[in-house]
Amino acid sequence: MIKTGNAIVSIYTEMTPNPETMKFVANKLLYPGKSIDFQDETNAAPSPLAKELFSFPFIKSVFIASNFVTLTKTNDTEDWQDVIPTIKQFLKDYLENGGVVVNEEEVAKHKHEASNIVGADDDDVVKRVKELLENYVKPAVEMDGGAIQFRSYNDGVVNLMLQGSCSGCPSSMVTLKAGIEGMMKRMIPEVKEVVAEAE
Repeated sequence: MIKTGNAIVSIYTEMTPNPETMKFVANKLLYPGKSIDFQDETNAAPSPLAKELFSFPFIKSVFIASNFVTLTKTNDTEDWQDVIPTIKQFLKDYLENGGVVVNEEEVAKHKHEASNIVGADDDDVVKRVKELLENYVKPAVEMDGGAIQFRSYNDGVVNLMLQGSCSGCPSSMVTLKAGIEGMMKRMIPEVKEVVAEAE
């Protein structure tokens, strides 16, 4: 039997609207159709990749999605340009060597309740909010290296959680209020306000 090596992985970077974050895009799927956010090393157990990334002293948080990783640098790190080559090479080697990106069993143990997946017990408004997030909001914010997850709906107020580059981004509040809230109010009349919940 001929053993072939793993496919060559290429990584490129994209700026995000948040100057503290950088998006590292791979030519392979990392976490298909899902995303997971690690605000610090203490909760990174479900992702061996995130744990490795936190070993770099300049990494503050790690967000992993379908085919990219968004990293937030610490405030004292001068410039992304100084550290990008190191991270690109690390990610390339890690993925080419078949490193585990996310361990689903660990994720299940640490499951967060934030999700845009429509559940059987969701009421009609919640279903429409989640569908709108999944179909309209998710593709747009993923382009910017982030994610927005549904947290709760109560009495006209939709509570969302900002992840990846959206978390702590100066422009994310404008996006949330002007973009998402405006669209939701138009498409789902029951929605009166959209608010962001910190991690």
